[in-house]
Amino acid sequence: MVRGIENSDAGLFSYIRLEERVPVDHPLRAIRALVDEVVGGLNARFEQLYSKVGRPSIPPEYLLRATLLQAFYSVRSERMLMEQIDYNLLFRWFVGLPMDGAVWHPTVFTKNRDRLLEADVARDFLMALLSLHKVKRLLSDEHFTVDGTLIDAWASMKSFRPKDGSGEPPAPGRNGERNFRREKRSNETHASTSDPDARLFRKGNGQSARLCFMGHALMENRNGLIVDTALTHASGTAEREATLEMLDRRKRGRRITLGADKAYDVTGFIGDLRKRKVTPHIAVNGTLSKLGKPRKTAIDGRTTRHCGYAISQRIRKRVEESFGWIKTQAGYGKVKLRGRHKVEAVFTFAIVAYNLIRIPKLLNEAAAT
Repeated sequence: MVRGIENSDAGLFSYIRLEERVPVDHPLRAIRALVDEVVGGLNARFEQLYSKVGRPSIPPEYLLRATLLQAFYSVRSERMLMEQIDYNLLFRWFVGLPMDGAVWHPTVFTKNRDRLLEADVARDFLMALLSLHKVKRLLSDEHFTVDGTLIDAWASMKSFRPKDGSGEPPAPGRNGERNFRREKRSNETHASTSDPDARLFRKGNGQSARLCFMGHALMENRNGLIVDTALTHASGTAEREATLEMLDRRKRGRRITLGADKAYDVTGFIGDLRKRKVTPHIAVNGTLSKLGKPRKTAIDGRTTRHCGYAISQRIRKRVEESFGWIKTQAGYGKVKLRGRHKVEAVFTFAIVAYNLIRIPKLLNEAAAT
């Protein structure tokens, strides 16, 4: 075999279209088709958000597709995302940027994207995706699951200082010392100077308290797709309050079931669900008291005697798959934004990305049957 000769001469022109560089069977092609359909339905919403006069901004379609790419490929920063879009032809094709189109400065991209996310476009995108006719056929309208998870805030424990301005500040220099010994800290007396919306919270006994938010997801039980989200301050009642808020947003005419873990087994919450024509398929909290007596539960034989209760208890664990994906693959175990509204927007977009990964596979399976 004759040795090949390296050709270092760069051609003046390229005659290959960007579309031809992406394989026909690449998974992003099916996702891009769904995204384009959703974005096309949001044109009226975009017209309301932008002024008719002034300097043109980055098109919102580019911003949304780039934000999804950041979740798909675990891109940890906007600066790295812009770098990838500049030389990665797959990223450039998915965003819709032409081959010779200039990539934006990271700061310009971030400011334009944050302005878009603050307008609650993330929730509009999720609702538009789930409203597509072919997607609606994948969803259950009777059986649901709810759960919550902690999302670490972009703030250190050293920023959690007294609200009255007292207290010892950290020592100067990078990662300066801060002595917390014998200092009682709580959300009533302290707040983070980096992100005042973050709250000090711990999930359970034996776990460390940390500054965080609480993300909530409502899942339909047929295929495990997330149909609604919320992000709140972390507290002991946030999971139940967010659940009622998400249920009230959904228009329904029939009775539904709602699966959840034992943290939702509270008498008042069970009563609120039944008032809303929701059958509580909630795990029984059988915690024993100091006297050895089991805790009183609001779930009785009217619910547990049906076989559907056992099915809901088995399926409800699938909601943890979405939380695991957004924290590991999407990289949102610790967000890199501050403020509850911005964090809620990126949390919702991470859920959208999770749904987009799964929907093409489910559509193919439905077409094959």
